[in-house]
Amino acid sequence: MSTAISQSAATAASRSSLLPMSVIGMLFFIFGFVTWLNGSLIPFLKILCDLNGFEALFVTFAFYIAYTVMALPMSLILRRTGYRDGMAIGLAIMGVSALIFIPAAQLGSYPIFLLALFGLGAGLTILQTASNPYVVKIGPVESAATRIAIMGIINKSAGVLAPLVFTALVLSGLSDFNSQAVAQLAGAEREAMLAEVANRLVMPYIYMAALLFLLVGFVKFSPLPEIEDGASENSEGRSGIWKFPQVILGALALFAYVGVEVIAGDTIGLYGESLGVANFGSLTSYTMVFMVIGYLLGVLFIPRRISQPSALTGSAVAGCLCVLGAVFSSAQSSAISAAIWGWSGIPPVPDPVFFVALMGLAHALVWPTVWPLALEGLGKFTAQGSALLIMGIAGGAVIPLAFGKIGEVSGAVVNGYWIALPCYLFILYYALKGHKLRSWK
Repeated sequence: MSTAISQSAATAASRSSLLPMSVIGMLFFIFGFVTWLNGSLIPFLKILCDLNGFEALFVTFAFYIAYTVMALPMSLILRRTGYRDGMAIGLAIMGVSALIFIPAAQLGSYPIFLLALFGLGAGLTILQTASNPYVVKIGPVESAATRIAIMGIINKSAGVLAPLVFTALVLSGLSDFNSQAVAQLAGAEREAMLAEVANRLVMPYIYMAALLFLLVGFVKFSPLPEIEDGASENSEGRSGIWKFPQVILGALALFAYVGVEVIAGDTIGLYGESLGVANFGSLTSYTMVFMVIGYLLGVLFIPRRISQPSALTGSAVAGCLCVLGAVFSSAQSSAISAAIWGWSGIPPVPDPVFFVALMGLAHALVWPTVWPLALEGLGKFTAQGSALLIMGIAGGAVIPLAFGKIGEVSGAVVNGYWIALPCYLFILYYALKGHKLRSWK
């Protein structure tokens, strides 16, 4: 009798969590689509606004620095409004920011583009802060890892789709649009082509704004339950977190991870364009496909066949090997990708570009493995530890700029990938030792 009651309760809990999980899954798709659209946007803005590689990477800086700058204001908004209304506000901020791309494109103003990107990042900050607790708390704690992996797959699947949609809308009939081709055009002809591409650039963001405003109403009136975040308000909670090296070092590991994740996803188009790759606008999709494969492997093998620390160790080692492959392989050869998927009709890419995309597979499991390792044993400080880990997203703002500066100073974009090597090495340290530390002595 008790077994039947237990099974009935489990079934009811599963049904009650289905709608909230569906809504949150939709939001994670939006996260991925908006975030990984930047990888396609960077090479286009480089051409439209006549930027060098370092300047173009302020796209990632403006977007990801919003997570750091706006984290506290957005958390205060969330505390006042509650989670559901907070999500609606975040979507509205993103919708307005998407519309700012219209004057940015028409004026060809890079600062206005950056303002729009900062706004998108600010809206995503409140969405991330509000939606991530749902993934953990909307169902049984023992299945939280599975839910995180599923959301990761949804997020990165959107990252596969975004560059393809962007390229189809912007580059249809303009296959010869690249910096070399534009540089060869005369003044009036050059201005005409840039104006046409700028007008086409508006369309993806108009569609995005319309969808975001529709989602505002959907989320606002959806039956999402409010959840208790368990945050501590006392001063001990705010200061005591620094006693735990595993979470401090975990935040630094995530700082390094988000930096290399953004490099692999958002600079691959910039690098491909510098090599004359015809489909450079869709190269972010290659990285995202490898990341989806990585998440699927995580669902299949963790913890059944491999532990979280072992998966993190393997990720760091594989990332180091990918960096070496990107830097030292020949840009004149496409043999590796041709052998792997040439039969499918998918365009092969130069070997260094392949290794950049493969970084997505290498580090896909860093985020889902660092979180549980960093939060282990925090007890009442778990909420503060989670907030600190979220701050690690700032790595996506800082590390790509270092990538751009190295490439600009050295005269070769590919040299920028050296910055990923110390990032992977720190992740390796955390996997082998850092997550085990329980005191600074």
